[in-house]
Amino acid sequence: MSLRLALACLLACAVLPAPGRAQTAPPEASQTLPATRNGLEIYARFRDGRADENCDDTLASPRWSKHFANAPMRMARSDDDALALFGFVVDSLRASSLPTEYALIPFVESRYRPGARSSGGPAGLWQLIRMTARNHKVPMREGFDGRLSPVESTRAAVRYLKTLHGMFAGDWRLAAMAYNAGEYRVFDALRRSGQVARSADPEKLTSLSGITRAYVRKLHALSCLLEAGGEEREQWLQALDREVPLLEVVELPADARNLDAWSRQTGRDAALVRRLNPAFAGGRVQRGHGVQRVLAPRVAPDAVAASTLAP
Repeated sequence: MSLRLALACLLACAVLPAPGRAQTAPPEASQTLPATRNGLEIYARFRDGRADENCDDTLASPRWSKHFANAPMRMARSDDDALALFGFVVDSLRASSLPTEYALIPFVESRYRPGARSSGGPAGLWQLIRMTARNHKVPMREGFDGRLSPVESTRAAVRYLKTLHGMFAGDWRLAAMAYNAGEYRVFDALRRSGQVARSADPEKLTSLSGITRAYVRKLHALSCLLEAGGEEREQWLQALDREVPLLEVVELPADARNLDAWSRQTGRDAALVRRLNPAFAGGRVQRGHGVQRVLAPRVAPDAVAASTLAP
């Protein structure tokens, strides 16, 4: 079967469990569930969930297409966590019935690096500032910055985007602008331009900053880059055609004190768990803060057995 035919099949029938509540059962309880999924399934779910499939050359931005040209290559690299994280975000958005264009925001904001920090104060995959994080109940305390947690920050970002999506009549472009600049600035720009959300042309919101107006162009350029795949699209699809860790939200047991030790005990890749969860400073899990969640690769049955037998 050709890669194109395989991708068409995935678009038509690939169904994956949506990320819901954190997993609290022991690893043995999920032995029948897959621990990995094919990268093409992630790509298919992204394509199938877009609100705007138009990649007309007249709309594509050469500047931003060049700027983000490395994004598809990040997803193609087997030693990069970007594709697995992208899959987690795509699943989170689709579970909330939101367009998957929003899954491109972390490429713009942090290049899909959970531990990214900016000099101005934003941090994490979604580059949340402290005020936004607090407003959306992202935990922040000594030894734990929830903005650096893909679990906490993605929950907050998806909740915020869900609100913005409703505010702006389901127009993902206006919602993305509001994510960047704040909803009140976008409402004011609509008023100044004599437009309403349900029929607005974002390019005519000239009272917004150039950075905010470019935000949609960046996301559109990224979407078109992933659609086109460049001149070597077949080679790129072949690189995606590999098994990728299926990431899930897991509640740490009350006695967990260290991510490395917990990973070994549950048969998980300790280095991967640390990379995915930089919110836990030094990999330490502090006491007395209620339920604490990590993003972790789902455990394969053989890994569970090995960890159980280990001394």
